[in-house]
Amino acid sequence: MLRALFVVALPALLFGLWWLASDGSTDVYWPPLRTILETFPDVWTRARLRADLLPSLLRLLAGYTSAAVVGIGLGTVIGSYRKVRAVCEPVLEFLRAVPPPVLVPVIMLFAGIGDTMKIVVIASGCVWPVLLNTIEGVRAVDSVMSETARSYGITGPARIRSVVLPSAGPQIFAGLRQALSIGIILMVISEMFAASNGLGFTIVQFQRGFAIPDMWTGILVLGLLGFLLSVLFQLVERRVLGWYHGLRDSSRRSP
Repeated sequence: MLRALFVVALPALLFGLWWLASDGSTDVYWPPLRTILETFPDVWTRARLRADLLPSLLRLLAGYTSAAVVGIGLGTVIGSYRKVRAVCEPVLEFLRAVPPPVLVPVIMLFAGIGDTMKIVVIASGCVWPVLLNTIEGVRAVDSVMSETARSYGITGPARIRSVVLPSAGPQIFAGLRQALSIGIILMVISEMFAASNGLGFTIVQFQRGFAIPDMWTGILVLGLLGFLLSVLFQLVERRVLGWYHGLRDSSRRSP
């Protein structure tokens, strides 16, 4: 109960400060929060949610899932073999340094302007935190545990499934958490290029039409979406890494 109170307290405080700071504002670009909230139900009807929010969520899900599969798969291979890591690290460092938004025009050349382009943009940015955290997590697997598994004949896919991935799980989920926020950002950016629907497209259309309160409602939707996805991610993480959080909690309670 106390944890839930802390989660709600800060957003409520920030909204209160926003309400007080913007109340009575006559700036066209900085409308009062009261006006934005009054506009919200008129803008974000069920039809608009289905036409703009749902496509964005599907693109985010496709790109994020693709990045997770590729990042965990490649990261497990690269982290497990020293020679493979030595060959791949220079290339990975070069590609990681290229900002994904810069690749949008390049990706448009071979993927077109449809949903494929947007999914590739999201995946190209989300894959790096997952990949790099997986590599480090696999490298940090306890050597004693690995030798014990080998002595019991646990090798190959069985070793990866029962030893490597569980041990690297906390690090992998740290990368997945970073990738989620990156994915939301790239989802919006990709929808600002040659799109006909989506949250990014809608917000830009409001801005170009000088519908400033409507534009602010779109920003609020993005914030709420990020918050809800973060809560959902924490629930999944708690379930998958229940053993890890149980060990942490027990170590904190022990004298």
